[in-house]
Amino acid sequence: MALLDVRDLRVSFDTDDGTVYAVQGMSFSVEPGQTLGIVGESGSGKSVSTQAIMGLAPGATVTGEALLEGVDLLTMTEDELRHIRGRTVSLIFQDPLTSLHPLYRVGAQIAEVMETHADMNRKAALERAVELLGLVGIPEPKKRVRDYPHQFSGGMRQRVMIAMALALEPKLIIADEPTTALDVTVQAQILELLGRMRSDFRTAVILITHDLGVVADVADDVVIMYGGRPMERADVRAAFIEPHHPYTQGLLQSIPSYSGRMGRLRPIKGYPPSLMRQIQACPFAPRCPRAHDECLVAPPPLKPVGTSPGHLSACVLPADAVGLPANDAQAAPAAAVGGVER
Repeated sequence: MALLDVRDLRVSFDTDDGTVYAVQGMSFSVEPGQTLGIVGESGSGKSVSTQAIMGLAPGATVTGEALLEGVDLLTMTEDELRHIRGRTVSLIFQDPLTSLHPLYRVGAQIAEVMETHADMNRKAALERAVELLGLVGIPEPKKRVRDYPHQFSGGMRQRVMIAMALALEPKLIIADEPTTALDVTVQAQILELLGRMRSDFRTAVILITHDLGVVADVADDVVIMYGGRPMERADVRAAFIEPHHPYTQGLLQSIPSYSGRMGRLRPIKGYPPSLMRQIQACPFAPRCPRAHDECLVAPPPLKPVGTSPGHLSACVLPADAVGLPANDAQAAPAAAVGGVER
C-alpha cells in the first residue's frame, strides 16, 4: 500500500476578483523510501497541492482524497492534522530564513519540535538537537546549537530546517524548493543529504522544484504540472528519455546543455494561463506547437503512453509519439540524462 495516495485533488480560493482554480485533478502516490519529484513553472500548483493536503492553505476549498496510510487527511480536524505534522509528515519550506524565528536560537527551535510532539524534556531535546545538527553536517554542533539563524549561511540554515524535519523521524518529508538560491556545491550537499535520509530511514520524499536537473539526480518518479493540472507522470528515466507531452518536451529543450555543444536555448513561447477561470481545454494549447482542434474541446485525460509501465500523459498525440525529435535530442541536459542512468 502506498504511504500517501492523492486522488483527484482540487484546490480553489475565493478572492475579491473571483475564484482561483489553483489545482484541478491532481493525483499521485508515494511509496516508503521513494522520492517523487513535482515539477512545473511558477504558479503551476506544485506547492499549493501539498500545502492543501496538510491543511496549510488557509481559505482554500479542497476536494478529493489524500490517503496517508489509508486515512484521508482532508477529513481530519486541525488538531488531528497538528498531530500528523512533524511526527508523520514533515515539511521543508523554500526560504529557511523566513521559516526560522530570528529571535530564538536554532537549538531551541529544533528542540521545540520534540518537546511538542514527543513529550521530551528540554535537556533531552537539546541533546538530540546537537545530534541532528551533526547528522546534517553542521560543524561544531555543540557550539552552533546556541547560535541564531542570522549567524548561519543560507545552505546551513537549510540544513537546520532539514534537522527539524528529521527530528521525529517522519515517514514522509515534503521539500518545497529546498535548493533554490543555493550555489551548486551546497545544492549537491543538500541533495546528497536527502538521499541519505531515504536510504538510512526509508523516508519518502516529495521534492517540489522547477529544476529538472535536480529531479533527474534524486527522484524515482516525476509529475509534470501546468496550469494546475498534471500533464505527465512517469518514472524519471521515461520522463527524460521518452517525454510525451509537448510541455515536458519544451521544458527539456529550454534547459542549457552540458554536453559541450553550443546553441541557442529554445524557451517555451507565451505565458502560463490565468487560473481565475476553469479552463475547458488543454491549458497548454495556446503555447503548444503541436496543438490540434481536439485540444480545444476539453482537457485531455491522462492516458498510458510509451513503453514504461505507469507512464501517463494528458495529450491527444498518439501514445507512441515519445522522445524529443532527433535534432532536438541534445537539448535535454546531459547531466540530467546521466542522472537517470544511475
